[in-house]
Amino acid sequence: MLQVNSISFSYLESTIISSLSFTLEKGKTLAVIGESGCGKSTLLKLIYGLYDLNEGQIIWGEQEVLGPKFHLIPGMEYMKYLAQDFDLMPFITVSENIGKYLSNFYPEQKKERIQELLRIVEMEEYAHVKAKYLSGGQMQRVAIARVLALEPQLLLLDEPFSHIDNFRKNSLRRKLFAYLNEKGITTIIATHDSTDVLSFAHDVIVMKEGTILEQNDPVTLYQNPQIRYTASLFGDVNEVIWEGKTILVYPHQLKVVSQSGLKATVVFSYFRGSHYLIEAVFESQSVFFESETAHEKGDEVFLSFT
Repeated sequence: MLQVNSISFSYLESTIISSLSFTLEKGKTLAVIGESGCGKSTLLKLIYGLYDLNEGQIIWGEQEVLGPKFHLIPGMEYMKYLAQDFDLMPFITVSENIGKYLSNFYPEQKKERIQELLRIVEMEEYAHVKAKYLSGGQMQRVAIARVLALEPQLLLLDEPFSHIDNFRKNSLRRKLFAYLNEKGITTIIATHDSTDVLSFAHDVIVMKEGTILEQNDPVTLYQNPQIRYTASLFGDVNEVIWEGKTILVYPHQLKVVSQSGLKATVVFSYFRGSHYLIEAVFESQSVFFESETAHEKGDEVFLSFT
């Protein structure tokens, strides 16, 4: 189990992490979400031992995680941290990058392991290509394979799919998280992508300004956000004042009906492929709802909560 106990961290006079605590069971995946600059990346670096804490304690199993003051080479050997800069060796091949930390004592086993990892990240055809010739997304896939090579106990992923094309991203995510679950690798992923959170995480932490605002499983967090900030991390959200109460409602939770007390005027229709996202105004409030058909600007519609 990972235990993060009341940790705080400051850079110069700026507080980055403030009295933050949580636990994570072995083999589970935790997603950390929040706006840019909220402290997600710093949290991963603290857990990995790249920085020294100002206060608090981080424990993996029965071992305390300590920073540069206590280690000549920062970082914990039973963890792997995938940073956003990839840190590949540009003048060696994809296979050599992936196998960099694998033992040469059993060359056939090393070769098989590299091939397995190449399949997971869908890079078999680039095995003998030097890293300097790869695109950003390809480099990111190689970096993912490399941190998996020695099967860490705890894997820390910082925006691991940010450079990967959408058409490949979904397949890669499914393969990667299926592998992590199969191997029982405890994982923390810092991400902006709600798909990473809703489809693959067991637990979710919502961060803002270095603190935790909410923590829950993805379904509960999505269906019952306590604040607009949390709901907005999953996409468009309406904050509607209705009958004296403030209600958080997603566009798909509003539907057009023949008559209701919520009459809105259409501003614009956005085509989303399977549906239209309609922007409208209700009592000087902007509202968004989904529709199978487009609506013209100025159309008046009645809406109901589903």
